[in-house]
Amino acid sequence: MENLAYIVLFGHIGFILVGGFMTVLAESLVRALLGLIMTLFGVAGLYFLMAAPFIGLMQILIYVGAVSVLIFFAIMLTQAWSGGDEAKPRSAKTFIYAIMGALAPAVFLGMAVIRTAPPSIFTPEETEIKALGQFLLEPYILPFELISLLLTIAMAGAVILGFERRKQR
Repeated sequence: MENLAYIVLFGHIGFILVGGFMTVLAESLVRALLGLIMTLFGVAGLYFLMAAPFIGLMQILIYVGAVSVLIFFAIMLTQAWSGGDEAKPRSAKTFIYAIMGALAPAVFLGMAVIRTAPPSIFTPEETEIKALGQFLLEPYILPFELISLLLTIAMAGAVILGFERRKQR
């Protein structure tokens, strides 16, 4: 049974890594978005493995659903010109920077987890959804609302940029 858990865990980690590399290395923004969605599904799967189905469902609803759709609209409204910077072939230096950028957070977070890992708990504590909601919203209501405002401003900016580029054509 323990081997099956490791197989599922490493399957999710592999899913996240493939999606991350697909996001970083894709030449098309839409394919990069698909890689991001794949990564977000992998992270949601890890939440389910950690016996946190509420957080996993919120990951899918908020990030895979709302944020990915927002990014997709931004991509569709602000299409890059065919002669822009995105159309140029990438150099090896860019590829190396992308790999370093992808590995740096993993190394730093891995070191932090290894150094400050709490003792393992065999049975997860049950947390009521109401208590979790109060924990997330009461002390963090201002950052939560600021993130909502930031997403709204980003969407409005994408729409304005999309209309200005259409006028220039």
